[in-house]
Parts: sequence; C-alpha cells; structure tokens
Amino acid sequence: WRGVSRYISKQYEPAFRLGVKAILKVREEMGLSNVWVMFPFVRTTWELNRAIRIMEEEGLRRSSDFKVWIMAEVPSVIVLADEFSKIVDGFSIGSNDLAQLTLGVDRDSDLLARMGYYDERDPAVLESIRRLIHTAHKYGKTVSICGQAPSVYQEVVEFLVKEGIDSISVNPDAVVSTRRMVASVEQKMLLQGLRKKLEE
Repeated sequence: WRGVSRYISKQYEPAFRLGVKAILKVREEMGLSNVWVMFPFVRTTWELNRAIRIMEEEGLRRSSDFKVWIMAEVPSVIVLADEFSKIVDGFSIGSNDLAQLTLGVDRDSDLLARMGYYDERDPAVLESIRRLIHTAHKYGKTVSICGQAPSVYQEVVEFLVKEGIDSISVNPDAVVSTRRMVASVEQKMLLQGLRKKLEE
C-alpha cells in the first residue's frame, strides 16, 4: 500500500489533498514555480488519472510551467509506456524496484543475491529501461534514472547514455566518476558519428 494507491484511498486522500495544497502554496505564494510533482510507485493509468483529478480539484493543473512526472518502478509502466506517455511529462526510472519486480526477487534477500538473482544489469531490466526511453522519446517525454545501478556499475552508465537517457542521478560519491564516464561515452559516440559521415 504505497505510492498512488495510498494517495487515492479513502483513508489517505485527505492527507494527499493537504500535500497538494502545500505544493500550490509553495508555487503561488512563495513564487517557487519550478516545483513540479512526481508520483511514486505508479501501477495503473486509472489510478494515476484519479490522482491527477484530485490534484486538479485542489487547483494544480498540468501546464507548460507545471510538469507531472511518474516513477517507473513497476513493469506495468514499461508495458503501457505509450499510454502513460499521453498522461505525463516524464519518467524517472527507479532501477532498484524495477529490477526486483521484473525479476521477482526481494533485493534484501541475501540468499537470492548470493545466487546471482538480483542484478540491475539483468538483460530483462536493461531491455525494460531501453523500451521506456525510446517509447517516451517518441512522445517527446523526458526520462531520468534515480536508482542505484548508475552509481555502482559504469557499464550501466554507458548503456544509459547510448540509449539516450535525459539525465542520471547518482550517489554523491559517484558524481565525479559518472560525469567523466558520461563525457567519455558521449565523445566516443560523437567520433563514431563523424567517422560514419566521412565514410558516407
């Protein structure tokens, strides 16, 4: 019982409305118009539409200066990426939850981790990320990632850059190495593009 399922429940909806009012106050009274929203742990389009309706009832409407993003943690968001792209402005991939829900593995299980089951580099997880990036971009939506994988695995950073992700969030201790990695991959891609043009 987390994320949007909680926001739209009868038990929690009043608290969600209070949170929306706080965002409205921050934007309108304090002038912080760069504050947007991101819905966590989205499972279905109908629950997301319901949460957006509640937000609109409280005076917050998606517009050119108020963006609505969702976390992409549940495989249903990947499967229905076309539909979700029609509702939101962007996605933020939660690679930890996406990996455990795609692979059916509790990431806190030492036994399964030792057996090699929980791995954010698993082909199924990377294919899900690739599909989301390409589908979202087809609709002009942005995609970021905020999971653990880019902080730990340089090969994941390289994969994300090559697939065209818009932004990558990492742990503070990984910022410098990740920036260098991104610059290196982008430079290689640029050189490969130039070489291809010269060959043509």
